[in-house]
Amino acid sequence: MIDFGDFALLRPLWLLVLPALALLFVATRRRDELGDWRRAVDPALLAVMLDRHAFRGASRRDGPIFLSVALLALALCGPAAKTPGAEQFHNLDATMILLDVSRGERLPQAVAAAQFLLERSGARQVGLALYAGDAYLASPLTDDAKSLESLLFAVDDVTVPDGGIRPDRALAFARRLLREAQIAAADIAVISDGEGLDARAERLAASLAREGRRVHSLFVSTRAGADALDSARRSAMAALAAAGGGRAGDAADPQEIADEIAARGVAHIGASELRALQWRDYGRFLLFFAAAPLLLVLRGRDE
Repeated sequence: MIDFGDFALLRPLWLLVLPALALLFVATRRRDELGDWRRAVDPALLAVMLDRHAFRGASRRDGPIFLSVALLALALCGPAAKTPGAEQFHNLDATMILLDVSRGERLPQAVAAAQFLLERSGARQVGLALYAGDAYLASPLTDDAKSLESLLFAVDDVTVPDGGIRPDRALAFARRLLREAQIAAADIAVISDGEGLDARAERLAASLAREGRRVHSLFVSTRAGADALDSARRSAMAALAAAGGGRAGDAADPQEIADEIAARGVAHIGASELRALQWRDYGRFLLFFAAAPLLLVLRGRDE
């Protein structure tokens, strides 16, 4: 599916038929209509034969056929317009941000990454959960991302009262929230320095991926630069994203993750029956125009 704002092509691969059809049309145009008959038949006799009524239909009729096939390819590519009120289907997509607030020195970078994701959430619903030793809902799923931005700047390392760090509890919390909201597909962004990640978190990420929720990770590094411990934690964050079917990135440069999440809505809606809710396919109407040239060909054969 290719999205052009309020317009889209639901099955764009069918457009590949058009250049192949154009090449075939050019090749057939260059070929003599009578082929080898000009060499096999005496020219005078051939001229008499062509003047007879039975041979008046010998002129090429493949032009309308090519036009019909081209229109059929355009119909099959699925030209569509966004359904009015499609933005009201709130439970199609959501982004859940899980923000690790256990370490105050790394919190500014984590908050900045979370804000970046919020600014680029588009029409998606967005939710925010904070976690340390346990996970808490900072904001329920909402389509008003701006309301979350002011909340982010009030977060500090004592916002969550539970000591320690349990990313597995944050993932379990996100899973329960998305289930209760009956979200069809979601992206979960874990913003953390990788502390506390273990096999339990990876198993939860894999389970979420099987349910249609992708888990992304944004690694928050130390200001002093990478060290051996940072490298191990970065690897743990990458393993979490791999288990969750998502992408691993860096909190200092969250653009790649934001782009991945933004493309998710277009991709999964275009590949499933959900697109019928958000897009109206006008390809069926082109089928009537594709049939018209064929009717002209059939009429010519009857004459």
